[in-house]
Amino acid sequence: MATLPQLTLDFNRQIKLSNDGGSLSSDTGEFVFREFDEKIGFSDTLVQHLHLNDERKYHVHSNENLLRQKLYQLIAGYAEDDAADQLTNDPVFTQIIGTDSLASQPSLSRFYTRFDHESIEQLHHANQELLDKVHELRESKALIIDLDSTHADTYGQQEFTAYNTHYGTVGFHPLVAFDGITGDFLKAQLRPGNVYTSNGVVDFVEPLIKHYNEKFPETTPFLRGDSGFAVPALYDLCERESVYYVIRLKSNAILQRMADECHPATVPSDVTKSECYYEEIDYQAKSWSKPRKVIIQSVRPAGELLFTHSFFVTSLGDVFSPKDIVRTYQKRGTMENYIKEAKNGFYLDKMSSHSFQVNEVKMIMSLLAYNLTNWLRTLCFPEAQKGMQIETIRTRVIKVASKLVKSGRSLHFKLSSSFVYQDFFWKVLQRIQQLKLG
Repeated sequence: MATLPQLTLDFNRQIKLSNDGGSLSSDTGEFVFREFDEKIGFSDTLVQHLHLNDERKYHVHSNENLLRQKLYQLIAGYAEDDAADQLTNDPVFTQIIGTDSLASQPSLSRFYTRFDHESIEQLHHANQELLDKVHELRESKALIIDLDSTHADTYGQQEFTAYNTHYGTVGFHPLVAFDGITGDFLKAQLRPGNVYTSNGVVDFVEPLIKHYNEKFPETTPFLRGDSGFAVPALYDLCERESVYYVIRLKSNAILQRMADECHPATVPSDVTKSECYYEEIDYQAKSWSKPRKVIIQSVRPAGELLFTHSFFVTSLGDVFSPKDIVRTYQKRGTMENYIKEAKNGFYLDKMSSHSFQVNEVKMIMSLLAYNLTNWLRTLCFPEAQKGMQIETIRTRVIKVASKLVKSGRSLHFKLSSSFVYQDFFWKVLQRIQQLKLG
């Protein structure tokens, strides 16, 4: 660990800076996450599911501790593994992990290599068990499965990295699913960069749909996806499993002609006003096994002569008007915020390893760190703060300085008296301790 003995500031020569303060931490709010972790059984669930092929004959850091260390480093904003070298003796992190010192960057790197396909699936199963627990705690009656794909840029010789023509860059093309109501990260799958959006989507989402239908038969599943997921196999799956869906369609000559018949290009009565219409038609593409309901949204901006048409295939019944169906689809836009949060806040797209499998492990770590944070804020934050982003959470909860004072068997962490957000900090901690699990 590099140590700068002392530095005198030019603007005031009386001020001396050094980083030899001893048992201090700048991440005391990690205790809030650890308290919530214990309350919902987060770490315990991961430990119960994860069984790595560990051939080490001797070790100081268990796989369970390495997993927890990585997750809590991500939550605190330390994306790079080598941050562990500076955090080695951090009094907050050592208490959270339950060890005398943190594992080094090489230990974390070797940890990832002990994963295989089976152990990655174990993490997915652990995530699903935790999702189920929170679903029951919220008493949720609905589930919106929002499907999307995103891009993770790469800058080296990673396995299966490839150029993606849509994004115009080299990288991976992960498939993701979020709950459109709660923001929960349901599932993620790393894919080569050159696969099409819908590649493998049925195999990806089918276990998720079947799980919720079996585990929560009273819950009404609903699926949304953009035109990249407009494939008949997905419609068939949803209809077979009694899942409602709205999926945007790519325009084609037939759909365009049908839309133009509904709203031909005529001179508008008032060129200063925009026009928007919604129509419902029956339509069957050549690759479809049967006709399906398609909603047409026709928009003519002010001053324009022609309408612009959008198309949506849906299984929603007549109780929903065409306008309601389109509005329901448009709410899918919140998923872009979830993806941005997962990337910018939890480093979902940081794929720095040569190994494709190691990169997938890192992606699942980001998913788990995201979910623990999302469950904390949606279950224990005051109503006005439930939508708080991770960067704000770090500022108002995590990044608070404290000094460790040992007294007998007790460890007293003395928080900074000038901590601006201390009222919010204590309110969240109290709400965690008051949380009642069924």
